[in-house]
Order: sequence, then structure tokens, then C-alpha cells
Amino acid sequence: MPLLTRERVAEVLRRGDDFRVDEDIAPRFRPGNRVRARNIHPAGHTRLPRYARGREGVVERDHGVFIFPDAHAHGEGKKPQHLYCVRFAARELWGPETNERDFVYIDMWDDYLDPA
Repeated sequence: MPLLTRERVAEVLRRGDDFRVDEDIAPRFRPGNRVRARNIHPAGHTRLPRYARGREGVVERDHGVFIFPDAHAHGEGKKPQHLYCVRFAARELWGPETNERDFVYIDMWDDYLDPA
């Protein structure tokens, strides 16, 4: 898949693109696993929210294997990996004043996560 350049944006938006890949890659995590978002600060593109870095959550769902957008945006290839839905307690993200019944769900790539 070629890089998404300014000249290709209209074409891609018209036809769409499927970023799911059909590769047999074993998941590192399963629903119910506790994970910690890595506290990384890469130069350039990332979809790892700053407020989640270094925080613990629980894997809720494995969406399957997709092209890793951080690598793809830099022309580093597809680097396919699992995309997980991770549930974070709002208190874990924003402190004890937050309602204990509130949660935030974030889709996170394998490269963003470590076991907790």
C-alpha cells in the first residue's frame, strides 16, 4: 500500500481503505489481562494519548490485526499488529476526585502496551 500523500487523499476518501490485514499474528493479550500503556514520547505521529501513558487498564476486546498507523505514516511499512480496546478507570487517569464508576475505553496497539 503506497503512502497516503496529499495527492491521494481524495482518492482514498472516495474508495476507502481497509487497514485490517490477514496475517496470523498471535495476540500478546487477551480480554481480562491487565496492561500498562507505555510512557513513550516518539517524535512525530502517534495515537497513544498522553493522558494514558504509564497508566494501567484492562483489555476488554481484541479487534484483530491491522496496519500500525504510527509506522505506516512514517513510511516504515505496515508493521501489522493487534489492536485492543483497553478500559481505564477514570480515577487511574485523572485522580481520586473522579467518580469511581466512570471508565474510559481507548483502542491501543500492541506497541503501546506492556503487561501490568
